[in-house]
Amino acid sequence: MTDFFQNNTVTSYPEITKTDFKAINNRYFKVIVIQIALVFIVLFIIAIFMNYKDHFELSEYSMWLYVLLSVAFIATLFLKIIGFKKRKYAVREKDISYKKGVFFRSLTTVPFNRIQHIEIDQGPIARYFGLVSLSVFTAGDSSDDLKVSGLLKEEAIQIKEFISTKIDG
Repeated sequence: MTDFFQNNTVTSYPEITKTDFKAINNRYFKVIVIQIALVFIVLFIIAIFMNYKDHFELSEYSMWLYVLLSVAFIATLFLKIIGFKKRKYAVREKDISYKKGVFFRSLTTVPFNRIQHIEIDQGPIARYFGLVSLSVFTAGDSSDDLKVSGLLKEEAIQIKEFISTKIDG
């Protein structure tokens, strides 16, 4: 009896690290900065209202709270600056990849044959700068499996069309 099943050992792997990844549009950094600023403005307003007592007297520990919020704002901004340079994506013939991260780096690759659908999303701040997010969904999960934020709308539409033709074809 002849054995038709073969499971050969793989000895060489495709090297995704040698792929030319494309950087996210620089305008997306402005979107990130505005989003961070809005969050910290709200936090400062909450701190102001919570730490003032009768007749707007400054409470004993308010100064430390403001210093802590300021340091957190600067640290967050610093990490986002470093992290922004690490956000890159690549669309290849059979898959799409996205890498990001400063301390915890991640590289996500989704083969086209696993993609169920693709969405293009645009928030109000990103809309002002003409940017969108491309979300790729695979089967079995309700959240996006890969999300590339900071793409020009035209570029995202082209990527979506390219992937759609690969899925349908």
